[in-house]
Amino acid sequence: MARATQATQVTDHGGGVHSIRVPIPDNPLGHTLVYVLDTDAGPVLIDTGWDDPDSWDTLVAGLTAVGTSVGELSGVLITHHHPDHHGLSEKVRKASGAWIAMHEADVAVVRRTRENKPSRWYAYMVAKLASAGAPEDHLAPLIAARDSGRPRALPGFAPALPDRTITPGDLLPLPGRRLRAIWTPGHTPGHVCLHLEEEHPARLAGSGRLFSGDHVLPGITPHIGLYEDPDDTTVTDPLGDYLDSLERVGRLAPAEILPAHQHPFTDAPARVRELLDHHEERLNDLLSLLSAPLTPWQLAERMEWNRPWADIPYGSRNIAVSEAEAHLRRLVKQGRVEAVPGSSPVAYVAAP
Repeated sequence: MARATQATQVTDHGGGVHSIRVPIPDNPLGHTLVYVLDTDAGPVLIDTGWDDPDSWDTLVAGLTAVGTSVGELSGVLITHHHPDHHGLSEKVRKASGAWIAMHEADVAVVRRTRENKPSRWYAYMVAKLASAGAPEDHLAPLIAARDSGRPRALPGFAPALPDRTITPGDLLPLPGRRLRAIWTPGHTPGHVCLHLEEEHPARLAGSGRLFSGDHVLPGITPHIGLYEDPDDTTVTDPLGDYLDSLERVGRLAPAEILPAHQHPFTDAPARVRELLDHHEERLNDLLSLLSAPLTPWQLAERMEWNRPWADIPYGSRNIAVSEAEAHLRRLVKQGRVEAVPGSSPVAYVAAP
């Protein structure tokens, strides 16, 4: 049975696994669950949390409550490159000398982010949103940032470059543990889940425990948007990747899911089925909306979100449009939707 220590936001999950609730500033998710895994070579972190002073202090205090310290960490396993998971990695490495490992596809994202100036990313975002049909008043702040002499860097714009890669299917080199990497693209191109192939400490029926990152969460669906790469024009299908990855986790049937947000839970196959059904329902809803031609921006305005479109913050609208485009790509690939010839920006309509 997991035991929580409220003062330090630490939970003992048994079997040499603890979690620390590391806060995410100004974010409705509230926190990232950073896991501490005991190994014969010293403790290893699974994700690190957002790069923020309060987040760092919480991580440090949590490690102390677990009975260790940042300096004793031997490694960091990153489920994916987003800043609420990878943000504190460089501070951890500087304080401990720990290695950092990530799937190569997300390492490539980190490398691109480090090598490109903010102005290039703003230019890319302007072009991308304009092609999606974003109105001029939405583009104006991005254009101003692009054209300014010193554009503001985006959060996580200088993330730590990992020094090891996580190879899907491999047992990770963690002495005394059996932790296997499972590639689960969708939320990001290199997202991985980590399967602890050991008997559950409470002897729950199932195949060990799964550190699921953002792939499978108990009460929310992860964002599925486009994989952003200014230099790559490949037409990806991130939603298709995600749905395939979900089915892989459902077949694995772990005894317990240890996610990066909210709380641990059981019955992974049932949750996978809920998520698959949710996305199929959403695809059908979008197909109905596309009885008349719509740009990705217009589609996003009409989609069902957790609040009215008028109340969605500026930055979140960019994420919403990306999610609309990911669903459009899936519908196009299935032959259920097609682009309207000659439309600019490109509009889409249900196939006859």
